Amino acid sequence: MPAIGWMMGTRISAVINTLNEERNLPFALRSVQGWVDDIVVVDMHSEDATRDIATRFGARVFLHDRLGYADPARAFALEQAVGDWILLIDADELVPAPLSERLQLVAGADEYDIVEIPYLNYLLGAPMWHTGWGPTQDRHERFFRRGAVAARPNIHAFLERQPGSRILKLGYEEGLAIVHFNYVGISHFVEKLNRYTDIEARQIVAEGRTPGSMKAMARAAREVWRRYIRQRGFRDGWRGLYLSMLMGVYRFVATAKARELECVGPADAILETYGREAERWLAGYGPVEQRD
Repeated sequence: MPAIGWMMGTRISAVINTLNEERNLPFALRSVQGWVDDIVVVDMHSEDATRDIATRFGARVFLHDRLGYADPARAFALEQAVGDWILLIDADELVPAPLSERLQLVAGADEYDIVEIPYLNYLLGAPMWHTGWGPTQDRHERFFRRGAVAARPNIHAFLERQPGSRILKLGYEEGLAIVHFNYVGISHFVEKLNRYTDIEARQIVAEGRTPGSMKAMARAAREVWRRYIRQRGFRDGWRGLYLSMLMGVYRFVATAKARELECVGPADAILETYGREAERWLAGYGPVEQRD
């Protein structure tokens, strides 16, 4: 059966960014292969079978340099899409059949330009229903008409609506959410936390909004309270508690790294300082004698 969008003269592109995603990518591709007209995979030089898998599913594959996070590669990927509508998903996400049917109907009509889609996030082996990651709480602009959004460099906030865009906010029903298989372990979370906070810290400094120490602590505390109490993270059990605490740590680490950059500079500058201090402390030993 042909895609509904194709029957209505509307082409849909699916855009996926990848880096060593041979395990996840087949699920994502299977969820779009039957109903989109164009699949774009932008790969950051994977060292596994990711690109071969993408090619076998009929995707057009492009390469992009690794930058530590995917947003610049996403902006590049959007430029490669040829569809009138674009679906933007990650390799660890998939589109259930009911959602695909709804999106095709939206693309075939002329009522909206951007669709905010609920997310069903899995964390440590189970779906999250609260803690800010539940499908009634977490929604993203991942399906949009070409030109309705513009890419920007900010981490986690790289799509900007164009003025006058008509927005459809999908309510959550079973099958009407992008399924996201998120962190597989605490180590996985901490590894990404370290990379993402490096980038966010540089953005904070560049924008001149580095908070003081007390504000940084308050910011972290508010994050924990918001997720665990206001967004009812306690209803997600131990996963809700751990996620709330880890997101508080994320906020604190990002601001701590920003203060580090602002006050002492990058690691190379600190190493130079340590070298000078070492020479000062060793000055009492006199000149260094080199041995052959």
